[in-house]
Amino acid sequence: MLLAIDAGNTNVVFAVHDGREWRGRWRIATRPDRTSDEYAVWLLTLLSHAGLRPAEITRCALGTVVPAALYNLRRLVRDWFNCEPLVARGDSVNWGFEILMDRPKEVGADRLLNALAAHHHYSGPLIVIDFGTATTFDVVGEGGAYIGGVIAPGINLSIEALHRAAARLPRIGIGRPQAVIGRDTVPAMQSGIFWGYVGLIEGLVSRIRAEHGSPLKVIATGGLAPLFAEGTTVIQHTDPDITLEGLRLLAGRNPPPIFHKTTLPEALKNETE
Repeated sequence: MLLAIDAGNTNVVFAVHDGREWRGRWRIATRPDRTSDEYAVWLLTLLSHAGLRPAEITRCALGTVVPAALYNLRRLVRDWFNCEPLVARGDSVNWGFEILMDRPKEVGADRLLNALAAHHHYSGPLIVIDFGTATTFDVVGEGGAYIGGVIAPGINLSIEALHRAAARLPRIGIGRPQAVIGRDTVPAMQSGIFWGYVGLIEGLVSRIRAEHGSPLKVIATGGLAPLFAEGTTVIQHTDPDITLEGLRLLAGRNPPPIFHKTTLPEALKNETE
């Protein structure tokens, strides 16, 4: 079985695939100083509840945009699952497509994983919108090449910034308001966030399509993808597992790294993506 680990800025998602389907998905808040043993106590308990044993995990694919979390996640896999994780990096794995960027090493692993899975399941050309800590728009060409994209502030970051910077504005939850014109402070803020981001989505997709010169499909992922898909016809598909699918496909394209049962050198604590 494959253990997929997607370490984002907000959450780390763990999932197990048995070759046919995902057997479980679990998430924990990202904390770079969380030790491998802390991860293990939490994860092994959840695996047990799902009827899975650590010995059944024979491979691991790991993607992270938080370099400081890599050391302890790698230790977790080595110490508790006896295998070496395949780390999704722009320059050290076979992606199966070109990365047409000025500095390919700087592209976040999540963006490349999204591009890989989206092209595999929906075929290009397309745009992948990921509603995460940042809201990203990634463009995939006809043959699957990663062309580039757009990075905008995430929705929850925007809500928090609005609350912190304006003394009289409360912290609000995100939802689709009943009307665009808010008749109180909270509905007005909810309208600005929701319809403001719908405008951002529609405007950027329109400009990307015009610049690219073809009618790109639009795939959305992330926890807020279904909510915003209801507010616009621009989004054609929502896919909550697209990053995990990218890790599964990447593992299928690359041989498993050689595992030696040795202690990870202390120098790896400073390793970055």
